[in-house]
Amino acid sequence: MTSILGISAFYHDSAAALIIDGDIIAAAQEERFSRIKHDSSYPFHAVDYVLKEKNLSINEVDYIVFFEKPFLKFERLLETYMAFAPKGFKSFSLSMPIWLREKLFQKKFLFEKLKQHDEKFNNISKIKFSEHHYSHAASAFYPSPFKEAIVLTLDGVGEWATTTVAIGKNNNLRMIKEIHFPHSLGLLYSAFTYYTGFKVNSGEYKVMGLAPYGKPKYKNLIIKELMDLKEDGSFKLNMKYFNYATGLTMTNEKFSSLFGQPVRDPKKDLLTDFHMDIASSIQAVTEEVVLRLTKDIANEYKIKNICLAGGVALNCVANGKILKEKYFQNIWIQPAAGDAGGSLGAALAYWHRELDKPREDLKDKMKGAYLGPILKEDSIEKNLKSLKAAYTKKTYSEISKLVAKELANSKIVGWFQGRMEFGPRALGARSILADPRSEKMQKELNLKIKFRESFRPFAPSVLREDVNEWFEIDYDSPYMLLVSDIKKEKQINMSENDKKLFGIDKLNIKRSSVPAITHVDYSARIQTVHKETNPKYHDLINEFKKITNCPVLVNTSFNVRGEPIVCTVDDAFNCFMGTNLDILVIENFLLFKEDQDKSLLKDYKNKFELD
Repeated sequence: MTSILGISAFYHDSAAALIIDGDIIAAAQEERFSRIKHDSSYPFHAVDYVLKEKNLSINEVDYIVFFEKPFLKFERLLETYMAFAPKGFKSFSLSMPIWLREKLFQKKFLFEKLKQHDEKFNNISKIKFSEHHYSHAASAFYPSPFKEAIVLTLDGVGEWATTTVAIGKNNNLRMIKEIHFPHSLGLLYSAFTYYTGFKVNSGEYKVMGLAPYGKPKYKNLIIKELMDLKEDGSFKLNMKYFNYATGLTMTNEKFSSLFGQPVRDPKKDLLTDFHMDIASSIQAVTEEVVLRLTKDIANEYKIKNICLAGGVALNCVANGKILKEKYFQNIWIQPAAGDAGGSLGAALAYWHRELDKPREDLKDKMKGAYLGPILKEDSIEKNLKSLKAAYTKKTYSEISKLVAKELANSKIVGWFQGRMEFGPRALGARSILADPRSEKMQKELNLKIKFRESFRPFAPSVLREDVNEWFEIDYDSPYMLLVSDIKKEKQINMSENDKKLFGIDKLNIKRSSVPAITHVDYSARIQTVHKETNPKYHDLINEFKKITNCPVLVNTSFNVRGEPIVCTVDDAFNCFMGTNLDILVIENFLLFKEDQDKSLLKDYKNKFELD
């Protein structure tokens, strides 16, 4: 038995993953345990959790693989400073002490951290290093169901690479093309995230959600002024508009002058039509780059499968367009496509590449992304009692029938079942669920449950067998990473007056028979639910379908804005008591808000920082 622990840490979304003989045993992000969103610190709790899944001590693990190479990253830092000197001295001098204290001698630093789990751990040679983009590519190819595939990784930056193309065949994965820092599609998107007043490394999906409210007025300006984009999708950025290589901000004054407005201050400035047009424009540019890249590599390598990883692979709108264009027959996207997934990729890369182990039984190896902790019945009950919660215990079939009925009556449900998801999406294990047929539900969920911007769209979970009846797609999308349009016959045509509306005014128009999950451009970010990976969730939706003839539920992550997805009974109960959730279901335990002691209600709205 060979055990490999993968670790990603020290930038954002620290995580740990454990594989044994190539099988993915467990994986989780540190933020879920520490309750610090995008926690970048050493993932002590995540490591602790994955080891506990197999009752292993650090000492018993055969290999520990870190997801990137610190020396290469340090080299980039030095070379970037030399290239731009004397500009950037401030950011250089701020980062140097951290590098010299922690990052440059990462092997020793990691060794000390690992010893915190087990003082007996004394074999520093067990610690290995993978390359950042190789870890990403490995996380996408090795768990995929393909014998052979092109692997496209797009993110901010690893050591040097920002965009890479690899070819995977059997257990072999080799890099064939790279674009290097500072030229980065991920950082370009982040620059616009910063410019529109959202937080870099967490607000990018808000820009994507805002894009359909605007028009891509600035697309040509971005391509003409900010980048040199080639026909094959390769590009260089015009660094005179950006500050991220040397400064403490993403963009500079020239950038603001180009678009005619300063950076939005989220504390003072409201979102306007301008910001919606900016979001629409950068989204259109991203899609253009991604489609040029995928078209070119499809033509060049004649391989029918593509795998995607890296933060940009979470751009489900672009992913949906890759599928629609049919450059490839099949697409598979790593659900933890960002840095968290690097922990898993690093472990898998070591198993298949360094140890030369074959890939067997080709199928999706991610187990529905349900790789996190599961709670035992007796510990849940003990916890609920200590919280003074009022609850009843039901059988599994009673729960699905009862909850389906409540959902059909417009109740909003916190659903906590089975193993927690790995990656940024809630997939029916730690989810907030609601009726998609309700016209008021999107606003209600955003403002009274999630405490977040009203424009943010919600995703549908739909039974895999019914997806093509409701959406313009007939393809597995278990990880909520593909966008598709609502079927024409389910859409409601807009009146001439409705069509004239612009920006946020579009929000209140009923667009389909499932308005709560229909975005303003008639699209939806789809999760197909499969009986094999999540039977309980599948049964619940099926029961809802029996009552309503609708095999779709609104599915959003079980948290409020700024908070990581819930992980424990305490997290779930606190969120339940601090929001307008009506019902909480934790495994076979059922809680109604009206039965709870009113003195336990919490002020949750200001508990977490804006994300």
